[in-house]
Amino acid sequence: MIKITADSTCDLSEEIIKAMNITLIPLHIIVGDQVFRDGVDITPQDIFRKVEQENQVCKTSAVNVYQYVSIFEEFAAQYEAVIHICISSEFSTCYQNACLAASHFNNVYVIDSRNLSTGSGHIVYDAALMAKEGKAPAEICQTLEMTIPKVEASFVIDRLDYLHKGGRCSGLEAVGAKILNIKPCIEVVDGKMKVGKKYRGSFEHCLEHYVKDRLSNRSDIDYSRIFITHPMCSEKTVAKVKELVRHYGIFEEVIETRAGCTVSSHCGPNTLGILFKRC
Repeated sequence: MIKITADSTCDLSEEIIKAMNITLIPLHIIVGDQVFRDGVDITPQDIFRKVEQENQVCKTSAVNVYQYVSIFEEFAAQYEAVIHICISSEFSTCYQNACLAASHFNNVYVIDSRNLSTGSGHIVYDAALMAKEGKAPAEICQTLEMTIPKVEASFVIDRLDYLHKGGRCSGLEAVGAKILNIKPCIEVVDGKMKVGKKYRGSFEHCLEHYVKDRLSNRSDIDYSRIFITHPMCSEKTVAKVKELVRHYGIFEEVIETRAGCTVSSHCGPNTLGILFKRC
């Protein structure tokens, strides 16, 4: 059997994690002089409280080599192979650290997802499905490497103050976006984050245009699965997005997941993305 592990940033639901026997390795969330484990002893709700009510800044930190070695050591002895999927190497040193840790074993493989959140989640899910089917480690890794460039990941952000506090945009940009009611679309392209289209209006209004832009008049979409991922959007907002997604395409699976601490600490509560694969 093959064991699939992944960085906690893949944002898959607890139901998927359990059903597919996936083990997550938590990144660190740093608040002042305290260090927490993503999804273990800190949640997105905790982050929003610390930022909104306590005016604290939350930052993320990579899994270190020792922690990867500890996890790999446990599973390498139990399984034929371990395949670990990392957040994009452009966003974190997790991939570099995981590769260093894997070098101590002859049956541990590390994959750079070149993505984040459920963009990585697609790769993790695919890996777990192939592992259940009994495919060989080399075949799984080769298939994943071919799939990685086909993942289309993006989010619309309601407020830029979280990005500003984390040093990822200027105060002037944040204030300007608020005054002009701009909601930027953040995209992952070639493993890197870039600003895409800038929408204007209410968050809900912008999401309608965003979903249409992403899904309409396309002939290159893989309709097997789409994730709708957000930290803490209202049920009404998510329901509307689900309706729009189904309007523009007949996906076999439409899966809602909650974004974890990494996306939440950088983007804030009102952030929503649709993440899918191209053919």
